[in-house]
Amino acid sequence: MTARMRGTMNRVENLKEQVKQLTAEELYAFREWFFQFDAEIWDRQFESDARSGKLDELAVRALRDYKTGRATEL
Repeated sequence: MTARMRGTMNRVENLKEQVKQLTAEELYAFREWFFQFDAEIWDRQFESDARSGKLDELAVRALRDYKTGRATEL
């Protein structure tokens, strides 16, 4: 394990311990914040992937499957 990975793991372990010490109200607030934070990061990554063309092949396959009747409604 590299020194950087060890440093990252130490930070994660520290965060875990801090989260364990939160009150129920603090944990609720943290969950709400983290859910929003994580969703925003995911949205930015998805938008970046879409702009860069990383999702183009998936879209082509999905449309092909739909047109050939291989797709099912959700």
